[in-house]
Amino acid sequence: MTAARAAAASSSSPLEALTKVWGYDAFRGEQAEIIETVTRGDDALVLMPTGGGKSLCYQIPALVREGTGVVISPLIALMHDQVDALEQLGVRAAFLNSTQTVEERREVEQRLLAGEIDLLYLAPERLPVATGLLDRARIALFAIDEAHCVSQWGHDFRPDYLGLTLLHERWPDVPRIALTATATAQTREEIVRNLRLEGARVFVSSFDRPNIQYRIAPKQEARKQLLRLIKDEHDGEAGIVYCLSRASVEKTAEWLAAQGVTALPYHAGLPAQVRSRNQARFLREDGVVMVATIAFGMGIDKPDVRFVAHLDLPKSIEGYYQETGRAGRDGLPSTAWLAYGLQDVVQQRRMIEDGEGDATRKRAQSLHLEAMLALCETVQCRRQQLLRYFGEESGPCGNCDTCLNPPQSYDGTVAAQKLMSTIVRLERERGQRYGAGHLVDILLGKETERVVKLGHTSLSTFGLGSELGEAEWRGVVRQLLAQGLLEVRGEYGVLGVTPAAADVLRGERQVLLRREPERVRSSRGPRVKGAAAELDEPQQELFQRLRTWRAATAKEQGVPAYVVFPDATLAAIAQSRPVNRSELSGISGVGAAKLERYGEAVLEVVANA
Repeated sequence: MTAARAAAASSSSPLEALTKVWGYDAFRGEQAEIIETVTRGDDALVLMPTGGGKSLCYQIPALVREGTGVVISPLIALMHDQVDALEQLGVRAAFLNSTQTVEERREVEQRLLAGEIDLLYLAPERLPVATGLLDRARIALFAIDEAHCVSQWGHDFRPDYLGLTLLHERWPDVPRIALTATATAQTREEIVRNLRLEGARVFVSSFDRPNIQYRIAPKQEARKQLLRLIKDEHDGEAGIVYCLSRASVEKTAEWLAAQGVTALPYHAGLPAQVRSRNQARFLREDGVVMVATIAFGMGIDKPDVRFVAHLDLPKSIEGYYQETGRAGRDGLPSTAWLAYGLQDVVQQRRMIEDGEGDATRKRAQSLHLEAMLALCETVQCRRQQLLRYFGEESGPCGNCDTCLNPPQSYDGTVAAQKLMSTIVRLERERGQRYGAGHLVDILLGKETERVVKLGHTSLSTFGLGSELGEAEWRGVVRQLLAQGLLEVRGEYGVLGVTPAAADVLRGERQVLLRREPERVRSSRGPRVKGAAAELDEPQQELFQRLRTWRAATAKEQGVPAYVVFPDATLAAIAQSRPVNRSELSGISGVGAAKLERYGEAVLEVVANA
């Protein structure tokens, strides 16, 4: 490793460090300008999508500048893997957190003070007790990862992040770089204000992830829909499935496992040992599906997650974007799939109403939900609407469900009037309120025991809705909730009309509704999986041999397979078939340390194929 460390230490320019250490020959997007800004000692705020290369924006300046780069990160469970990945590159990295023994922490502190650490990872809650240590060290920069955690109105607020103003106050001459993958204009303002970054240069990259196909489907036996997605399109590939509750996580993981899927549960209620074991399997093994609450995923660097599925409606577009962004970090085709139904809307509305917080906070939560509902119900390009939420305009993407299989919109004014008239009559004439199921039974003219017992067969709207089926009526209810014409009331989730409904009932406002298209299979059709898609048969065979070698090597070292080499690098090796170290070093992703550590073994696999 001596030669690799010498390569890292001798890098006098950012581009030289990129080439020698990481094995890449060019920066992407605004990386070069961001790195130059921080390297010369200025502050920066970086908004860049997941998979866009944010980490290089502080890792390279930390190598080029004098001293140690200190990375503030909330991801204690992943710090070990992050350090492992850097050490594979020949970068001297370490972390300080509560998982270490006193002796382990003391050793790291001694290395830091001796100038033997290039990058030090630190949890925000540990900063107050580490100030004395950092005062005695030479600090190259402070990087604040997942900076959106400082936003009190965001989807992932962490109170400890509010204490990071200490960085500016105590070390005013040390450059700071704050980074996040999700931030609206409001969140951005909060980051600047709460981290005292008023003088920082702001870099906003495109939020577009063109390799991700966004699809939102009406919920009809969601687990079976999910199984079709996995078996038809992503069989044997890594994925993440998000559920709202811990119970749903465990039941879904168990059900998928019974269907032959390698599925594991993850939520905050599981013992730490189980969470750690399941996370390690997801990171280190191929083809594992993690079923989780939103407690899982932030900071997951696994590049070959081929799909992210939601079985419940996310609370906000920020959360949805952050979670779906964990798919396809390697830039290869991936799927973001969401099953969404009426009960999701009712449940989310009730959670906001019954939740903690004052009226202002609940209003903010309602606005987040309304934006998420608008994304679900749009007849326009999903990606356009998603990007517009973050202040970015684009044309139709051609790679989302509404572009590939456009839904029709129709004049649903009469249907809306029938439903709302039923609600108004029951409430005003009888003082009664009901949920969607009973209202739909009335409109369809179903003489159920409850409908008959309550005398609702005598309502003027009884049987007036036979032009639509039950699923269609539930879609009408869902869309009227999304449009703010209906609202959920009380603990039982009964429906009421809003003041905005008056114009519709008087015939002064048209209501356009979405008609769901027939379900179609993914447009991709049969394909060779992942990075091997462009390889011919002999190259695919070599690619699989390289993956087998990588799996054994990673297991021996106790690190995730992608830390050794990502699939994209193995595919490039399989395609070019290098015969010596010089040719191998020219492949993207093969830096000095990895050439030294793995060069002979890789060349042997190629020669024997």
